Amino acid sequence: MQKALAIFRIPELRQRVLFTLGMLMVYRIGFQVPLPGIDLSSVAEAARKAEESALFGLMNAFTGAGIGQAVLFSLGVMPYISASIIFSLLVKVVPSLEALSKEGASGQKKINQMTRLATIPICLLQGFFLLRGVIFNPAYGLAPVGGGGFFYGLTIVIALTAGTIFIMWLGEQITEHGIGNGISLIIMAGIISNMPSVLSRAFSLREDAHQLAITLGVMWVVMVVVVVYLTRGQRRIPIQQAKLTRGRKVMGGQRHYLPLRVNQAGVMPIIFASALFIVPTVLATLPGLTWLGAYFNQPGFVYITLYMVMIIFFSFMWTRLMFQPEEIAKNLKEQGSFVPGIRPGRATAEYLAFVLDRITTAGAVFLAGIAVMPTILIGQMHVDPMVAYFLGGTSVLIVVGVALDMVDRLNAQLMMRNYEGFIKPGSGGWARRRGA
Repeated sequence: MQKALAIFRIPELRQRVLFTLGMLMVYRIGFQVPLPGIDLSSVAEAARKAEESALFGLMNAFTGAGIGQAVLFSLGVMPYISASIIFSLLVKVVPSLEALSKEGASGQKKINQMTRLATIPICLLQGFFLLRGVIFNPAYGLAPVGGGGFFYGLTIVIALTAGTIFIMWLGEQITEHGIGNGISLIIMAGIISNMPSVLSRAFSLREDAHQLAITLGVMWVVMVVVVVYLTRGQRRIPIQQAKLTRGRKVMGGQRHYLPLRVNQAGVMPIIFASALFIVPTVLATLPGLTWLGAYFNQPGFVYITLYMVMIIFFSFMWTRLMFQPEEIAKNLKEQGSFVPGIRPGRATAEYLAFVLDRITTAGAVFLAGIAVMPTILIGQMHVDPMVAYFLGGTSVLIVVGVALDMVDRLNAQLMMRNYEGFIKPGSGGWARRRGA
């Protein structure tokens, strides 16, 4: 409580917190602005029908429940996330981009600019699919009288693109002038803001609402505790720096640690696996391939097994792509550091790969279990799909991860302010004696 009050006692920190809250309020206002020409009376019914799809459940978790509502921010921040993931992969496989990323702040600034530019075509593509799949879908009844023409569709796509670009700008402003990563906070705000309405609507239709609420509450608390421990969990590999003798001075010899996180990949494996599961779902609508719907549209043994296998596979792929033991071993050797008991070079790379594979296995199984939790809740407990996606799976990982990161940033700010008074400028006697 003292730290929480200290946040508002420090003027700069208070301004950062209030600025963050103000930008998040602006973000939520965009979800109250309908797209031009949309029949408002049909929006609620369209949202209800959209929520019945498993695909829309995951998409709503990232967009703030805007996919089925036909509002200005319907695409949310998903196009920017897609562009960021694409460039994260390209940086590791394209030599020119990899060299650019090693140029420091200037190189990262250029990559960020490329990411922003790549967001625009992704917005146009996703806006077109949203236009054809939701707005022009006769089942939802959102299209204006007459069905709308080419210029109307172009207006909708441009409006959706402008909404996403504005959200991207909001996220950058929060990162620069607020607290925490702006894009992550926007995603978390979208998830949390819709929880009350979704829970109240879902539980009002159940006769066992009290019992179900207690059961889900206990499951959610246990899941959050497990996510916190595994998100914070890491294997600390000791690193010894070699001693160097310069005349009578002995330099180096410090001992530090190389932290390897248990959940090194974050939510990326779930995103990749969910994206690939869209393919058989779309193919199931084609003539002659409708049998795919029995396995991929309805959660069952085949669906859950394949989903978990894909998440485990992408966990190893993403971890090995982002954390390369050979490069780490090479950097340690060049810096004159080594793992005690392990020869520098190839032996160190093999040791790091062995440890990384072991902890990645635990993290991948944990991710797979978290990812299939909403499917189990829907199938076994007959929970509303939106409630399941908000209380389990990717949503919990995002909310807990962003909250932990924000707490760390606030603690760092508070610690920095406390250390300011340790040696105050002008309080020493040297300056006073010099003036005398």
